[in-house]
Amino acid sequence: MKIFIELLRLMRPHQWVKNAFVFTGLLFGHAWHDPNLVAQVVIAFIAFCLVSSTIYIINDIVDLEQDRHHPKKNQRPLASGQASITAAIILAAVLGALGFGLALGASKIVVIILVAYALMNVAYSLRLKHVVILDVFIIATGFMLRILAGTLGVGIPPSQWLLLCGMMVTLFLGFTKRRAEIIALTEDKTAHRKVLAHYSPVLLDKMIGITAAGLIMSYSLYTMNPDTVRIHGTPNLIYTVPFVMYGVFRYIYLLHHQSRGGDPSHDLMRDPHLFIVVGAWLVTTIWLIL
Repeated sequence: MKIFIELLRLMRPHQWVKNAFVFTGLLFGHAWHDPNLVAQVVIAFIAFCLVSSTIYIINDIVDLEQDRHHPKKNQRPLASGQASITAAIILAAVLGALGFGLALGASKIVVIILVAYALMNVAYSLRLKHVVILDVFIIATGFMLRILAGTLGVGIPPSQWLLLCGMMVTLFLGFTKRRAEIIALTEDKTAHRKVLAHYSPVLLDKMIGITAAGLIMSYSLYTMNPDTVRIHGTPNLIYTVPFVMYGVFRYIYLLHHQSRGGDPSHDLMRDPHLFIVVGAWLVTTIWLIL
């Protein structure tokens, strides 16, 4: 029984919340009334969950030695020795096969997007994570591919404004992740992640400030865009901007004063302020566009 629990931990199911980006097109494209589209997006979401778990396992295998030096990641199943590499490889193969098989049930475009996502992440795990700045852009691209899978992949025209907002929020989260790693790894930080040698707190704080401002401005302009007002039939999405601003500022506060920011999924669930403001934004947005 214990080995199954460790294998489940290896899959990191709490990270599946990131794949909710797949539903962006369904919500903002007013496509939730079409059962076929809803089914396709749900299938794409599950496929991304399975394949992303495959990538997490591969990454844990590649980063095994570095994770053993990390104050938190050394408790992961492989780093702690609770799960074997052989079991991890078998699990990754099964999850990958299931994920791509399901993606085919959504559409061929979703399969292509998922293949691109997998190849990019494998390249990231093996080499590109050591390239400063590019490493964060690759993380952001992964989220953009999720959005495209739930829009272009199922025949929903992707909004350029939403793609821009998605890029800004994911770059923001990527740079805060690097900043959180520097805070957590006060000694010998490069033993865990070599690219951290090329980052400094001042550099990352500037990038976080730029992407936070870009996120707030792009989302604000999206809510006021004439096409947005026409598609959703309301000019009132602008009133959701304060939720976004509060969420961004709260996240920066958590980063600097509570040493968080390294894992958005955990932070969302552990911080009541962040959980409530994200929930309030979602409920208000749905209420306005329905």
